[in-house]
Amino acid sequence: MGGRLSPAAAGPAEAGLVMSKQKARLGHRARGRTRFLTVAPHFRACRTLPLARGLRPCDALVAMNTPTPIAIYIDADACPVKPEIFKVAERHRLHVFVVANSYMALPREPWIERVVVTDGFDAADDWIAERARRGTIVVTADIPLADRCIKAGAEVIGSTGKPFTEASIGMALATRDMMEDLRAMGAATGGPKPFSPKDRSAFLQALDLAVQRLKRAGFTA
Repeated sequence: MGGRLSPAAAGPAEAGLVMSKQKARLGHRARGRTRFLTVAPHFRACRTLPLARGLRPCDALVAMNTPTPIAIYIDADACPVKPEIFKVAERHRLHVFVVANSYMALPREPWIERVVVTDGFDAADDWIAERARRGTIVVTADIPLADRCIKAGAEVIGSTGKPFTEASIGMALATRDMMEDLRAMGAATGGPKPFSPKDRSAFLQALDLAVQRLKRAGFTA
């Protein structure tokens, strides 16, 4: 016959062989059910975690992929584009942290948070760098701070709209060191160019693009 033997229709030896094959198949299927879930690749810490007892994979996926809110951190002591940041943040409903070494007047909005640090010269930089991560945007003209935040996974934008990236930060650090050496030797290097309306417009565009990029990556307002 071309059909399969059932344990009941087979003899003792054949029944044992059929049951062994069935157990082997079931065991193979059981071993194939992996009760682990891998986090989506756009999250900063990608881990493989065991599912809790009774938790469906789809439930775990929803829990693990809960969107992380986008936050903006401003190195505010010498930042000329705070109004532009508030404008973009209000449009996208983002939380803004204004970090400075001294008190400054700010709009009275629940999504704008003033942070005054007085512990030292680099206290504001340290406060921002400790919180920089994937899903945050840091606005600063301080190149060493930009370097720290890039390494933490943050988006970093200068006040003229020029983004700091992993590809550009090395050259920016080298240029900064060279200019400091020239000033130390008394060479006339001149100061930075005056901030212009063109710079303000470029910053607005760069900040909005950074927000849109993070939203596409799964982060939310």
